[in-house]
Amino acid sequence: MVKNRHEAIPEIQYVPSAASAVGIEVMPIAELRRRMHRHGGPEGTRDAEGAGRAQRPDFHLLLTVEQGLLWHMVDFADYAVTDSTWLWVRPGQVQRFGDLSAATGTLVLFQPDFLDPATVTDVRLDDPFGRTLWQIAGEDTPALRQALEHLAHEYGTTRMPAPTRSAILQRLLAVLLLRLTHLTAPVGTLPAEHAETFQRFRAAVETDFTRARDVGHYARVLGYSPRTLTRAALAAAGVGAKEFIDRRVVLEAKRLLAHGDEPVAAIGTRLGFLDTSNFVKYLTQRTGTTPATFRSRYRPARPAR
Repeated sequence: MVKNRHEAIPEIQYVPSAASAVGIEVMPIAELRRRMHRHGGPEGTRDAEGAGRAQRPDFHLLLTVEQGLLWHMVDFADYAVTDSTWLWVRPGQVQRFGDLSAATGTLVLFQPDFLDPATVTDVRLDDPFGRTLWQIAGEDTPALRQALEHLAHEYGTTRMPAPTRSAILQRLLAVLLLRLTHLTAPVGTLPAEHAETFQRFRAAVETDFTRARDVGHYARVLGYSPRTLTRAALAAAGVGAKEFIDRRVVLEAKRLLAHGDEPVAAIGTRLGFLDTSNFVKYLTQRTGTTPATFRSRYRPARPAR
């Protein structure tokens, strides 16, 4: 179960139900659809505009389809989820469900602290830039299905001591995620000479992007030259350090514009722009559209009163 906290971008908090008090919930897509129909949105979203609305969960969301096609938006990218793909939404990302009647499948929700530390490291659970869509083929397909079915079965078995049930579910989720993430090298795998540099740079950008957009700032803070940061960013993300910073700023601007009610000037100030015209120019140059136009394109339609 989840609970909505009203903010510029609605944040969905994980609130365990009696059956999912262990920190994980496994449900068919049909169950999620039923909840959305009953409440107007995902469980805990009590307003009439909740269905199909973009929100930011504070938990992990793993989705796979058995039959049909389900479109899912994650940070303004639309992903097609089929029987050969798995989709992983991480805490803090903005996501929106498509038409849930178009597919059958399973949804796994779990809290960031549910897994053991070793698994957290192995599957890079804390990586906010982790891969979103996973393409599955060959013998990995039935292996993942079996892992999910076992997890779902044990989740539905409640007649056992809570600590035992929690331990079983934790280990079965670990098996599922380990199988999923071993399929390809994780996004951002770098040559040894760039790995630590980029990881430090990325973390610093996440902390400071609302107040610093120049590479020189991060070079001074981290003790590297701007050229070193650019090389590390190119090796990891395929773009230079400046472009990496700008993409993070633009992503947050899009989130706030599309899913919040703050004026453009207030959003610009939040992102470190002292002048609204500079913010408008910055975003227009990098997205090809003004903040107002972008907002009107993505804002959900308001129902008639």
